[in-house]
Amino acid sequence: MKKAEVIAALAALAQDHRLEAYRLLVQAGPEGMPAGEVAATIGLPPNTLTFHFDRLREAALVTVRREGRSMIYAARYDTLFAMLGALTENCCRGNASCALAGCVTGKKSTRRMKETV
Repeated sequence: MKKAEVIAALAALAQDHRLEAYRLLVQAGPEGMPAGEVAATIGLPPNTLTFHFDRLREAALVTVRREGRSMIYAARYDTLFAMLGALTENCCRGNASCALAGCVTGKKSTRRMKETV
């Protein structure tokens, strides 16, 4: 992932409602969630949520598809993992026995990072 793409993704997530919506989509899994359900869950008007989803789409963090009258949004895990990989590629100077929990050394990791935010 290029530096500009990492910055765009982090900038898109650096807003309370966008971060909350994105985390909800990550929890929902690859099938995603209808926009109305996301709006109701986080307590935002649908038109406000659309604005935030547009920013997440521009940063390649979410996809959208139409199912009937509903717009279904889903997290793009490829972008998420690429961003995490770019942020941690030199973690512990590439030491495979790094003591930091969740540290990724540039190789694909099957570990799940624990969320404390």
